[in-house]
Amino acid sequence: MEIPVVKQILSANDEVAAGVRDALAQQGILAVNVMASPGAGKTSLILATAAGLPARLRPGVIEGDLASTIDTDTLTARGIPAVQINTGGNCHLDAPMIRAGLAHLPLAEIDLLFIENVGNLVCPAGWDLGADAAVVIASVPEGHDKPYKYPGMFAAADAVVLNKADLVAYFDFDLAYFERGLRMVNPDAPLFVVSCRTGNGVAAWVNWLVGRAKR
Repeated sequence: MEIPVVKQILSANDEVAAGVRDALAQQGILAVNVMASPGAGKTSLILATAAGLPARLRPGVIEGDLASTIDTDTLTARGIPAVQINTGGNCHLDAPMIRAGLAHLPLAEIDLLFIENVGNLVCPAGWDLGADAAVVIASVPEGHDKPYKYPGMFAAADAVVLNKADLVAYFDFDLAYFERGLRMVNPDAPLFVVSCRTGNGVAAWVNWLVGRAKR
């Protein structure tokens, strides 16, 4: 009895996501769904990316968390338009939340919209938010086994960013093992090895993102 209900919920979500996608396309906005576990560096990557974008690409953020406005406050302090969505106990954002969030953003002043999903490596992968691209962030301190343990998340990625590469010397992290696991479930997604703290590798990631931009 639960399966039809789940299908109905996902179908309703997908209808809203299609509307979100059309609305953003009409504005010429590229939307990126940023997914990762808590602490992997979602907000840090957004900030590092914003600093490296050409002036013609103006960023904005929909920030998803269970509670608080900590990350949104950080983003707006840097001059980036951002709106907070607190899900309460939900482990992911959904398309109706994104549709509601868009109403509180100056869309005419945004070319690149980051949707920072709730920190989770399971639930977010199954929900279409109307984004043009899905990016999964992993980090060195989390370990090199994440693509093996969470294959659905990495299979859904259009790009994968491995953050905190400056800490490789302090952790028993096997990059070849990590990438082998990624390629088992996703042969095509580019892998960017970066350090948001030092800036190493960020330029290559930004170049990829700029190439995806609509304007």
